[in-house]
Amino acid sequence: MTERPTPPDEPRRPSWWIFRGTGRPMPPDERDRRWPPPPPWRTFDGGPDLPPPPSDGQEAQRRLGSGATKQLTTEHLSVINAALHLRRPLLVTGGPGSGKSTLAYLIARELGLGRVLRWPITSRTTMRSGLYEYDAIGRAQAVVESGAGAAADRSVPPIGDFVHLGPLGTALLPRAHPRVLLVDELDKSDYDLPNDLLTILEDGEFDLPELVRVRNHEPETMVYTADRGDMAPIRDGIVRVHEFPIIVVTSNGEREFPAAFLRRCVRLDVPEPDTDALVDLVAAHFPEGDGQHRRIVEQFVARRQQGMLAADQLLNAAHLLTSGALDGGGQDQADLLATIWRRLDPTANLG
Repeated sequence: MTERPTPPDEPRRPSWWIFRGTGRPMPPDERDRRWPPPPPWRTFDGGPDLPPPPSDGQEAQRRLGSGATKQLTTEHLSVINAALHLRRPLLVTGGPGSGKSTLAYLIARELGLGRVLRWPITSRTTMRSGLYEYDAIGRAQAVVESGAGAAADRSVPPIGDFVHLGPLGTALLPRAHPRVLLVDELDKSDYDLPNDLLTILEDGEFDLPELVRVRNHEPETMVYTADRGDMAPIRDGIVRVHEFPIIVVTSNGEREFPAAFLRRCVRLDVPEPDTDALVDLVAAHFPEGDGQHRRIVEQFVARRQQGMLAADQLLNAAHLLTSGALDGGGQDQADLLATIWRRLDPTANLG
């Protein structure tokens, strides 16, 4: 099969890139032909492979609009592709609204990898919650309600009904193509979480002790996954990856991570999007717009010089502009924009 020709308005990409940042889905046969082999030390033998994951439905459209972003420079794309080749997490650092999390959806849409698994991080997040949850109380209640004896044993729901894989655990299920996992705002985590992730990032597998204990009489157990309504078989209580997931880890740069974690990641620093990138972002969500969008972007960029603003604040203004709420100009428009574009930096409300 010959490679799809490059459109006239699209610059030629290096041949080793699998992800090109075009915003257009790549034909599956081309993706499979171009998919790079892993390094020998990042080869995993999980299996048998599960069916392809569910599609992202409206999620990618809601987050990305209909186009790509010009914010991805050649340097950015090379770093992203390096992470894909090396099968290493991509640690993306940048300010709020700089497009860090949308990168995961752009990769999934272009490469046809299905729904993005999202793991939002807070100070209370643990690695166990990302891997799986076991409803021990629910199972104990089911055993009590079933009564006693052999007949009761047959009426108790299988243990897998009480196991629910989290986003990280679901991403590690064996598949022919990797899942995309978004680990959102890792710098909000407890101090120990990055270190807790090291073994998983290196080995690509984990045990479910509750299933290991019953493997002699239940060698294969169906459990729930992070895909709503979906179940997957777990054999011998072990989840082992085949194709290591594409992990996009975002950080607002609010803390330093341990060196042992950093050396397992490929790092990408994302600057604030410039005027052209913001115009492109607005056009992706409002393709019927006109020159008014560039004017609102220029106003936004000027306001951003006074303090931190996020790109979604610009999209809010663009929607109001499309709705006619900003027609006429004047002081009323200026006051509304000042409210929508309230600064996000910690010093904004001081003084």
